[in-house]
Amino acid sequence: MATSQMQSKAELLARDQAHLIHPLHNPSQHGSGHVWVRGEGARIYDVDGKEYLDGLSGLWNVFVGHGRKELARAAAEQMETLGYCSGYTGSTNAHAIALAERLSDWVYPKINHFFFTSGGGESSDSSFKTARYYWKLKGKPDKTKVISRVWGYHGVTLAAMSATGISSYWPMFEPRVPGFVHIPSPYPYRYRAPEGVSPGVAAANELEKAILAEGPDTVAMFLAEPVQGAGGVIVPQDDYFVRVREICDQYDVLLVADEVITGFGRTGKKFGLEHWGVEPDIMQFAKGVTSGYFPFGGIGISDEIAEALNQSDPVWMHAYTYSSHPVGCRVASANLDIIESEDLVAQARDKGNRLREGLHESLSRHSHVGEVRGLGLMCAVEIVADKATKQEFPAAEKTGARIHSETDKRGLFSRVRGDVYVLAPPVVITEAEIDRTIEVLSEAVTAVLG
Repeated sequence: MATSQMQSKAELLARDQAHLIHPLHNPSQHGSGHVWVRGEGARIYDVDGKEYLDGLSGLWNVFVGHGRKELARAAAEQMETLGYCSGYTGSTNAHAIALAERLSDWVYPKINHFFFTSGGGESSDSSFKTARYYWKLKGKPDKTKVISRVWGYHGVTLAAMSATGISSYWPMFEPRVPGFVHIPSPYPYRYRAPEGVSPGVAAANELEKAILAEGPDTVAMFLAEPVQGAGGVIVPQDDYFVRVREICDQYDVLLVADEVITGFGRTGKKFGLEHWGVEPDIMQFAKGVTSGYFPFGGIGISDEIAEALNQSDPVWMHAYTYSSHPVGCRVASANLDIIESEDLVAQARDKGNRLREGLHESLSRHSHVGEVRGLGLMCAVEIVADKATKQEFPAAEKTGARIHSETDKRGLFSRVRGDVYVLAPPVVITEAEIDRTIEVLSEAVTAVLG
């Protein structure tokens, strides 16, 4: 069989369509897809030889950039010595121990205990089950419900999909798991607060309303991304999470931070809630912990929750085959080495400012650009039909998809949420590549909308 480099793109795509089922599977959209063969820094290369700026770090995860030989060496060395071992009770490995110790120094002060998974969806399910069990141990077995937010993304296992607040993920797989409730996003561009109330506080008070409506004795946790990523890079108001923390404390509801996208430096701080001085009770992570070089994730739990688990008599019946995978743990540690040695958290802050300011200067006066927003190296441009009223284009016009197609033609590959174009490039992106990203997206908006 010929290698991918020896075959044409059309031949490879034909083989693909004959046998592969893709995430978000849609054969009609895949016929003109890419066949990626190589990556270097903030760039990826198609089998036809074309070069693209990776505008979304793969899927928000290739934080340290493509082609990092340090991570390849770490994985290879570990595979040669111990490619796998169980992480179940009675079995461990040195790299899992070292990573858990290191994470306790990296994350929020009261979180010092970690359970490792294979990715974000498993991390969400681990949070749900841990919260339920914790409240059983505390003598409150009816506290099982999860409140999350519209435009939140938490994965697509059946439970994680039920928490995800993007409704297009639901219809094919209904009924959803019961006990999941959604409140409005703080979405500063679109959320409307009652007169005289801070929008951030008003949006947070939506949580209190939901807790009271469901009954405080039935709600286990509130799940929230510090910045909603896949939903359109929605950065909350500065007083939002402060009020959320107060509400959770008042009603005995665990605050769970979904740091799958925002963790490990993407927002310009190590973890997203640090921007507002708030600590969660549970944090879930994936993506940036290995920069996508190995499927890996986990949850960190507060000392209080850990103490309850440690003092319980029954076995905690939650387990994954690949929990504490030695290769994943080794790659994660090597990835943290890179983040620290190259000061990538500060780079994400500074380069994110350059990207956001450049896009604002280039596009904010355009009659169909409603908002340029972001935090750290996460950015979004929201396209609207009417700037004054914030009215959206009809979905049938596929405005966002057309803009994406134009950026693709010009060598920038990213994603859209409806008519919101999102960007989160690898943090090793150069200033020249940032400027080119700005130029391409500006050209694409003009090409589609004049």
